[in-house]
Amino acid sequence: MTSELGLGSYAFFWEGADALPDGGNRWPLPLAGQLVRTAELGLGLFQICDYAPLLGYSAAELREVRAVADDLGIRLELGTKGVAPGHLRSFLGLAETLGARYLRSMVFAPDCRPTLAEAERTLRELMPAFDAAGVTLGLETYEQVSSADLVGLVEAVGADGLGICLDPANTVAGLENPREVVERCAPYVNGIHVKDFAFTRRDGWVGFTLAGTRMGEGLLDYAHLVETVRPAERGITRIVEHWLPWQGDLESTVALERDWTTHNVGYLKEN
Repeated sequence: MTSELGLGSYAFFWEGADALPDGGNRWPLPLAGQLVRTAELGLGLFQICDYAPLLGYSAAELREVRAVADDLGIRLELGTKGVAPGHLRSFLGLAETLGARYLRSMVFAPDCRPTLAEAERTLRELMPAFDAAGVTLGLETYEQVSSADLVGLVEAVGADGLGICLDPANTVAGLENPREVVERCAPYVNGIHVKDFAFTRRDGWVGFTLAGTRMGEGLLDYAHLVETVRPAERGITRIVEHWLPWQGDLESTVALERDWTTHNVGYLKEN
């Protein structure tokens, strides 16, 4: 299995959703099913990212998730949002239970928007516990915090176990050039979210839509990213995600989502 390349929850955004844009509700593909699909694609890594039910899992349910992953030969990573102390401590506990050695987060959460100074104080306080547990924390690049500010925060905290989860697609909404973001963040990157993206004109030619596309067909300069960050040399994992718009019905959307996943995994294995 390919251990440094994996899928994340956002690769199952539609197949794993329990509420749909057309108002329909259904039983989504469970977490165990997502792990099975990951193994079927020859991957040995899965990032449970922004998966809301996880905090409600009992200890027995968490052990079952880990057992399924272990049986399939899959390493787990985790992802959440925010740097609130209690929240990060909860996810550190989840990481230890699940055997995850990487946690992706963001500076802001929907209910918590600290200043950069407040985030720095919190991370200085918490990183010794992460280091002691052997869990690395990666703060993701996205439009709400500039990449320069994110780099400054990581440098100010100065902890070996703190770095940046690089997703240059996210920063476009903050009017940052993805190539410049890659180059600025490269020394601090400890995880990568990989998705291609493109702009298309909206109906009537008024405005644009920024959405995902299959790898190699959009604006992501993946060759530049790999050359600059050198993930294979540095042991940095790459997690496949999508920005796939709703296709009008569940069957069409899930079919395209699966197609993108298969294509993107193949593309990344070859590149």
